[in-house]
Amino acid sequence: MAFSISMLLLLFNCLLLPSYYHFAKAQGGSDQPIVDGLSWNYYDSSCPTLESIVREQLQNVFENDIGQAAGLLRLHFHDCFVQGCDGSVLLDGSASGPGEQAAPPNLSLRAEAFRIIEDLRRRVHNNCGRVVSCSDILALAARDAVFLSGGPDYDIPFGRRDGLNFATINATLANLPPPSSNTAALLTSLATKNFTATDVVALSGGHTIGISHCNSFTDRLYPNQDPIMDQTFANNLKNICPTANSTNTTVLDIRSPNTFDNRYYVNLMNRQGLFTSDQDLYTDSRTRGIVTSFAINQTLFYEEFVSAMIKMSQLSVLTGTQGEIRANCSARNSDNALISSVVGGEKGAWSGF
Repeated sequence: MAFSISMLLLLFNCLLLPSYYHFAKAQGGSDQPIVDGLSWNYYDSSCPTLESIVREQLQNVFENDIGQAAGLLRLHFHDCFVQGCDGSVLLDGSASGPGEQAAPPNLSLRAEAFRIIEDLRRRVHNNCGRVVSCSDILALAARDAVFLSGGPDYDIPFGRRDGLNFATINATLANLPPPSSNTAALLTSLATKNFTATDVVALSGGHTIGISHCNSFTDRLYPNQDPIMDQTFANNLKNICPTANSTNTTVLDIRSPNTFDNRYYVNLMNRQGLFTSDQDLYTDSRTRGIVTSFAINQTLFYEEFVSAMIKMSQLSVLTGTQGEIRANCSARNSDNALISSVVGGEKGAWSGF
């Protein structure tokens, strides 16, 4: 049965859908307001080469390691969900306490993703001067991570400023639902940020690329297997993760792990979602139909993903004279000395996003 569902959906998408998508400003943002202080052409005069600098460098990065695309996308999620899209997740800890990077949901953020953002900042500032914020660079890098891994290309508004403070560990925990969350918890949590059920399902589609550590989902395998999980899928996961505390990793999307497409939703229909927060989207009656529609129609998924991403990228942004434009993404301009980053190797995932 699983095979027949997969093949039917694959055939439908191949026959019906084009292989290249671009969502222009009108299509990507006409159904939602743009926050005051942001604009589609914010850097047209001050840094007209911004987008080409970022995209060309990320093309080089992904040619060597496409896995970094998922790392950059997830970094943007973890920035925006906590305290808004202000680049606060990029800040190292300080004398006032540990930064957001020390919170359990962020311990699995890729260390290389932070280095890539800082390298992009250096390239942009060398070319244009210090006029582009780290938070805008992160939002742009996430957009290009989607496109360069096979997803839609779309425009995003710019004009974010960098925050002066990072969120507390408790605030970080409160705003990043763990992968063990069910759909009810996800919908409740994200409704506080004005996300609809469609938004939640679309943003979850970011799991069409990337990897996870075993300890983020082995509660579905040990001591008792989640009966919803496909048995062959479960057996393969047990081979990869022989114990509940295994440090091994596996891909989030078994069908096309490095391509941004709608196969993630096909996985859910076949009971092959990795996290509870993934699979329950197909179990819950409020989101099951949305999952099915995205699995059948990749263009629809792309449209809703773009809409949700543009909405997310404007969460509690700082604009105008608020915040600052950092000269180094890991430290406020007022800091005289950089504190060693608390980000080390990937420690396993926490957030369902």
